[in-house]
Amino acid sequence: MQHKDKKILQLNKALGLIIKDIRIKKTGLSCSKLANEYGLDRGNLNRIENGIVDSKISTIWKASEALGLKFSELARILEDILGDDFTLIDE
Repeated sequence: MQHKDKKILQLNKALGLIIKDIRIKKTGLSCSKLANEYGLDRGNLNRIENGIVDSKISTIWKASEALGLKFSELARILEDILGDDFTLIDE
């Protein structure tokens, strides 16, 4: 899947790395096992972790809960990694 916008690609890659890192460190579960245990689509979770899909907020929210995080915590981690100057809209 190609992204038209480099910033969206950057956002998706960062989010995927965060989710994968937390999944491995916090749960120790494989992508498949986490997906099965929490009713997530394994293929979609894999695409999210690889930063190749622009997911719905409901999917990311569910993934964050599966990882034992509030959605706001996941968003805060993402904001910290992307930095204060990151925006999706060019002014």
